[in-house]
Amino acid sequence: MALTTAKDVRARLEELASPEELAKVRKRLAPDEPAIGLRMKALFDTAKEAAGMPLGEVEALLDDPAYEPRLAAFCILDFKARKSLGSEELCEVYLRRHDRITTWDMVDRAAPRVVGGAVAGGPYDVLHELAKSSDPLRRRSAISAPLFFTQAGSTADLAEGFALAALLHDDPEPVVTNSVGIFLAYAGGRDRAELLRFLGEHGPSMPRPALRLAARKLPPAERQGVLAPSR
Repeated sequence: MALTTAKDVRARLEELASPEELAKVRKRLAPDEPAIGLRMKALFDTAKEAAGMPLGEVEALLDDPAYEPRLAAFCILDFKARKSLGSEELCEVYLRRHDRITTWDMVDRAAPRVVGGAVAGGPYDVLHELAKSSDPLRRRSAISAPLFFTQAGSTADLAEGFALAALLHDDPEPVVTNSVGIFLAYAGGRDRAELLRFLGEHGPSMPRPALRLAARKLPPAERQGVLAPSR
């Protein structure tokens, strides 16, 4: 049976809760952040059942203080975007309720299709606004959204993704630079020459973990060159 309200989703998540999973979830949350505790597959399956719920109910889930209902809400936005790619309405909800994002997985689940799909083709102003934010998770949104460009965007979209990566490549927060590395790895699948140029210019000032992520899809010889100790 489809789940159509925030109350339905919350009840299902609570039915699936377990003390063992709660202990695992607590390790990646702030000490004071409420959580229910359940397997991620169970959460994603629940969100898929609720993909048809009205946006007003999705926003009610975003109001929930607990981690899992809010993650479920961003998963629902992603499922909706798969059926309504480029929806400005879905993108608007994501951006307006960004304050409800407290973990990197909420960004990664929704930003590529919900935001990236909506801004593909430009203008890209909203991504640059996010990139300039004092909030690391908003900056992660700025570079996670262009992951959509690596699969379905135009050449201009991909170039904009590289430009955002240049802005954020030496960010002080790993939650941002790791996402830069992930974007670059996939972007290199479409334009390896540009990836190598980018890493030649910016690689020396990238944090090592992000650099490894960026180079992980390169052929071994090129990867070794990028990761040479002189960097």
